[in-house]
Amino acid sequence: EAARLFGLAAEQGMAKAQFKCAFSCKYGLGVPQDVGEAAHLYRLAAEQGHASAQFNLALLYENGKGVPRDVGEAAGLYRLAAEQGAANA
Repeated sequence: EAARLFGLAAEQGMAKAQFKCAFSCKYGLGVPQDVGEAAHLYRLAAEQGHASAQFNLALLYENGKGVPRDVGEAAGLYRLAAEQGAANA
């Protein structure tokens, strides 16, 4: 039920919900595992300035998981996350 409700909120453009849904998709928590969908949802949240989504999307680009490997894109996303104070970036 929680996955469904977060999914509805994500569809409405809520960055926190998009991030939570992306995390669930990446690890298959309550939904089938789909790293490509996780990348898509992280992108939506990242474009709204969600620092953790930017960081997690950077990880996917750095490792070529769910998206083509692109270290330049990863570096840019890490930079954005760090500028917002993400300690792990």
